[in-house]
Amino acid sequence: MTTPDLSRLAAEGTRFSVRVTPKASRNRIVEDADGLIRVYVTTVPEDGKATAAVVKLLAKAIGVAKSELVLVRGATDRVKVFQVGG
Repeated sequence: MTTPDLSRLAAEGTRFSVRVTPKASRNRIVEDADGLIRVYVTTVPEDGKATAAVVKLLAKAIGVAKSELVLVRGATDRVKVFQVGG
């Protein structure tokens, strides 16, 4: 399975939600037909490790630096809202 092209989200100020599943069998991003982005990471959800893994995967799929992705809401939730840029 290939990573979906999320480059459309690269515009400054774009906000989007993702549903995170930690402790998955492998790291991957899946986009449903209705546009819901699901991120599966192998890391455990402790001390922000899973969120860091999500940022790394999303940044690569979107085509921006990790520092460009800002977590707006959901630091400890499965549903997280990110924004590109400041």
